[in-house]
Amino acid sequence: MIQLTNVSKSFGEQTLFRDLNLKMGSNQKIGLIGRNGSGKSTLFKIILGEESHDLGDISIPKNYKIGTLRQHLSFSKPTVREECSLVLSEEEQYNFYKIEKILFGLGFTNEDLEKDPMSFSGGYQIRINLAKLLATEPNMLLLDEPTNYLDLLSLRWLKEFIRTFDGEVIVITHDREFMDAVTTHTMGIQRKMLHIIQGDTKKYDDNLKLSDETYEKTRQNQEKKRKELEEFVAKNKARASTASLAQSKQKMLDKMEDMDKLESESNLSFNFNYKETPAKVILRAEDLGFGYEEGKKLFSNLSFTLEKGKRLAIIGKNGKGKSTLLNYISGELEKEDGELKFHPSTSMAHFGQTNIERLNNSSTIIEEISSVSLKIGIAETRSICGTMMFTGELADKKISVLSGGERSRVMLGKIIATESNLLLLDEPTNHLDIYSIDSLCNAIESFQGSTIMVTHSEMLLRRLADALIIFHKDRAEYFDGTYDEFLEKIGWEEDGVVNQKPKDSKPKIDNREKKRLRKEMVQKRSKENAPHKKEFEFCEEKIMELEEELENENKRLVKASNEADNSTLIEASKKIGELQREIDELFERLEVASENLEEIEERYAIELAKF
Repeated sequence: MIQLTNVSKSFGEQTLFRDLNLKMGSNQKIGLIGRNGSGKSTLFKIILGEESHDLGDISIPKNYKIGTLRQHLSFSKPTVREECSLVLSEEEQYNFYKIEKILFGLGFTNEDLEKDPMSFSGGYQIRINLAKLLATEPNMLLLDEPTNYLDLLSLRWLKEFIRTFDGEVIVITHDREFMDAVTTHTMGIQRKMLHIIQGDTKKYDDNLKLSDETYEKTRQNQEKKRKELEEFVAKNKARASTASLAQSKQKMLDKMEDMDKLESESNLSFNFNYKETPAKVILRAEDLGFGYEEGKKLFSNLSFTLEKGKRLAIIGKNGKGKSTLLNYISGELEKEDGELKFHPSTSMAHFGQTNIERLNNSSTIIEEISSVSLKIGIAETRSICGTMMFTGELADKKISVLSGGERSRVMLGKIIATESNLLLLDEPTNHLDIYSIDSLCNAIESFQGSTIMVTHSEMLLRRLADALIIFHKDRAEYFDGTYDEFLEKIGWEEDGVVNQKPKDSKPKIDNREKKRLRKEMVQKRSKENAPHKKEFEFCEEKIMELEEELENENKRLVKASNEADNSTLIEASKKIGELQREIDELFERLEVASENLEEIEERYAIELAKF
């Protein structure tokens, strides 16, 4: 298992973290949390050797493989089979069975193996990367935001995969519910230090809060004691009768360790700006239909009613039309089928990817937020900036230099500045950390108006949604009920495998025994492979030799023919025939050796898969 001892990292004058200590246990699955910019991804890079650290030691056992699932997807081969085979070692170059077995386990069909990796949805592209990762047989996985851009079904599948992975895992994710479902421990980078507990994120937060309260009480008591000692020394050091006692108290003062005040961490805390409305029904949608292509609708005959205070979630697979429906409701797309009837007093605030992309890069944060309304003055604008964690000079930063998370907070700031009674939110949790998402949920819960949101977060769905529009079964369907009620009454048509528990097989063998048996099996395979591999290499080398000789004899034949040299012509023709027969025989031997190698690899792959 890996071990970190007093690891520290700084960039210039900014200290990311200091004296981090971690010793992982067998099969531990750790959720790593912390605010954006606290150094979570940097810590991953340090463990992987992609980033240097300033101080401390990192111990990784010999032959202990650490695999990571990249956020950015990049494929270079035309088929899934070829793409995944890239990771096979030289000695496993014939072992296509290994790749196929993993891909089938991840939900791919035989036909899928010959398709272009880029033709699959984001969720299945993540699975292709997972297949490549698993083929390297890692002992440990480092997963940095693996939930980004995955739809609900892919998230539910990934959750089950991490739970049953035989090895160690550290996962970074902004989805609190997902993290708690797959981890045994929670670890956080807070105030540049590393804290770890056994349990979920709530237990971690409770422990940290209690620890902070205990520290603060101790610090205050120490400050009080220090003040009393200082006053005693000041009053008594000049008196002969009490000088020795004052000197003793001074020694006590000198030995007292300084306890600094805890650094406060910025919290996102806000409420949306509600605009009063007499409406009981904010919106009626009747027989809505829309499609970008002629004769192909993303949704059709969709009807629903949105009452004041109702929170409606739009869910389903990626690419089915969820964001399109939200943009259609907001008026960003031209009307096609059906009718949208808003109450005259309805006022919308729209958080969407298109809105974030429209932020003016040349504007400052404060200029962008103040552009929403002429009603808000500079003081109120600065207050909103502060709420979004852009205090003081930070509010004067240009939009062009902001990260994805900072841009999301600017967009939230613009919505806060907008008086509204209908919120339209498209994946509002992307780029926000766990604590900011908690604040967003609190703000939506306290909002008196109505909300329509697109989300893949089961935590948000369970906490906020009281009605759903589900994109499934090739249509969009309105469901008047909670997410759990939907799962109980209808459920995902492709979700059957998620809740299936693996059948108990023979008793588990411990890891050391597994490694010994596996090593013996690999040695046995190599021994059985050896004569066939030797035959394969001999035939390959000899064929190349004879084909070069054949080419020379052909040239000799052409020359003899041009010069009418009959004796050489006969001799060259005879030699060419002999060479061709020998080459054909070698090709037959090569094919037999190749088939033997493939048969052995396939047979041992089945046995090795057990370990």
